[in-house]
Amino acid sequence: MKIGFTIGKFAPLHKGHQYLIEKGLKEMDKFYVIIYETKVTPIPIETRANWIKQIYPDVNIIYAKNPPSQYGLDEVSVKIQTDYLKEMVKGIQVTHFYNSEPYGKFVARDLGVKEIQVDRKRQKFPISGTDIRKGLKNKESYLEEIVFKDLK
Repeated sequence: MKIGFTIGKFAPLHKGHQYLIEKGLKEMDKFYVIIYETKVTPIPIETRANWIKQIYPDVNIIYAKNPPSQYGLDEVSVKIQTDYLKEMVKGIQVTHFYNSEPYGKFVARDLGVKEIQVDRKRQKFPISGTDIRKGLKNKESYLEEIVFKDLK
């Protein structure tokens, strides 16, 4: 059985995230989305999870509450993050990690799963949550109506 997962803040959920989730749902027997609690947005983790569940009812949601605050691509930061992720997927036989970030290779390595890179250069969907958080002007097309409504 192929079991994939991805991680993110989904702050907010946008078409790039959706493309990655859709690819995982199509290719895996089971797919998990780990949603990180974050201070970069006032939108609660439950609201962000609800967007995903409304659009993708077959996705399994895992809430990553109280995640480590140390980030980076150095070995110490990577170990802290991947140890946390190991706890998040404990008891789930994950086989694939879907991502579009440089840290993906470390997550895959440390969890012993196959890495699936999706639109890393953001050519299909040239957007990021950071871009959207800077302002909504001209970004509606990257957001589902239920997401856009909550951001207004």
